[in-house]
Amino acid sequence: MDQLNFPARVQLARLPTPLQPLDRITEKYSTPFDGPRIWVKRDDLTEAAMSGNKLRKLEFIAGAALEQGCDTLITCGGLQSNHCRTTALVGARLGLNVHLILRGEHSGEMDGNLLVDRLAGAKVSFYPQRQYFREQQEIFAHWEKVYADHGHRALLIPTGASDGLGIWGYLDGSRELLEDCRREGFEPEHVVCATGSAGTQAGLTLGFHLAGAKTQVTGYAVCDDESYFVRKVQEDVAQWASSNNQQFDEKTLRIAVNADYIGPGYGIAEEPVYRAIAEAAALEGLLLDPVYTGKAFDGLLRELARGRYRDCENLVFVHTGGHYGLFPHREHFSFLG
Repeated sequence: MDQLNFPARVQLARLPTPLQPLDRITEKYSTPFDGPRIWVKRDDLTEAAMSGNKLRKLEFIAGAALEQGCDTLITCGGLQSNHCRTTALVGARLGLNVHLILRGEHSGEMDGNLLVDRLAGAKVSFYPQRQYFREQQEIFAHWEKVYADHGHRALLIPTGASDGLGIWGYLDGSRELLEDCRREGFEPEHVVCATGSAGTQAGLTLGFHLAGAKTQVTGYAVCDDESYFVRKVQEDVAQWASSNNQQFDEKTLRIAVNADYIGPGYGIAEEPVYRAIAEAAALEGLLLDPVYTGKAFDGLLRELARGRYRDCENLVFVHTGGHYGLFPHREHFSFLG
């Protein structure tokens, strides 16, 4: 992987992020089942505004935007999209216009990520869910033309910045994580993360493969199903290979997805997730969110209790951020008293 020619990049994140053991979690949820020591890669700490995993990807997206002479970023996501919030902050930091295409009906209340979007000065357009999915390409094209008509050049960024360009963020992140683990005296047998647009999973999976590591990456799905994520990872890797003149067969990758803990759907969690979030905070001072990391961490704890991962000594949970998404779910924590 050291021979790869990385594309243009804007240094935005504070790297490397810490790798920390979760020994109280390990003692309660892994040790009784002869499981591994649990670690957390704190990518929620990429910088002070808690932009998480999205910032690694956007370093390369922003690099491409500046290289191409763009002064505007247009992207999309849900009402509480972590990616959109991070794009808004990156745009503000670099002096770029940001336009967010958000999925869902806006109640008029600003909270969580949506509040930060507005604080950062992003323009926001809301679309009903059916129209958003049915007409997404047309919506992007419309706003690109609007900005062009006013003398601006826009870079269009897909959901989660997950594509053949954004994947560079976690190609670099996988190298950093391996270095972290080796300093601690081990090579991780398993790395797990939440997967929603698949970009983080794709970058980690490809990165470990190119490094010759035996590490198995598993994405805990927060939406869609296993076949979707396998296909999406392959598509991102194929696009990366094509764009960078790499001869690579994406079907040789070991792509693992656990889609058993999605619950009722994207952005909707059930009580076990909220209780897992509370326990991680109480035992480790680790703050998770109900949309991504909380679901994945709850799924991991339940898999450990079933005896999963007994085959390894060390497992790393990649904390991808998302803290602002916690607060719109405040009513679900009534069990705290």
